Amino acid sequence: MKCPYCTNTDTKVIETRLSDSDVSIRRRRECEKCGRRFTTFERIETAPITVIKRDNSRQPFDRNKILSGLIRACVKRNIGTGQLETLADEIELEIRNTHPSEINSSEIGDIVLKKLKDLDKVAYIRFASVYKQFDSMEQFTRELSELNREKN
Repeated sequence: MKCPYCTNTDTKVIETRLSDSDVSIRRRRECEKCGRRFTTFERIETAPITVIKRDNSRQPFDRNKILSGLIRACVKRNIGTGQLETLADEIELEIRNTHPSEINSSEIGDIVLKKLKDLDKVAYIRFASVYKQFDSMEQFTRELSELNREKN
């Protein structure tokens, strides 16, 4: 494993454990040259999933896109990176279990919304506003009213 700081290839594993969602192995490593520490994640290589976009174009599934969307939705919320990693793992696992080869991007968005609704309502609204392409206050109000109705 190459050190991300000095690019030295001599690193040692200090600690190994399963991630919170048991989908990957987390390894703490230390560079033999510069002594800095970093974390790597090891995942099982699985069959590729194709995402069908709104314009009917196709692209490979990328878990990092889900994670970056979750991070943007949760900015300045009291939600740790570990929680978001676990959530991304859960979403990926659900996608792989229900759609082995192809999935519409809208279905991915629905899964993310469902998970965010359980985690944090503000993050849910932030994600929904982009995913559902809100362009008016009425759409925000309608979504907030629906959230309140479900709460009661």
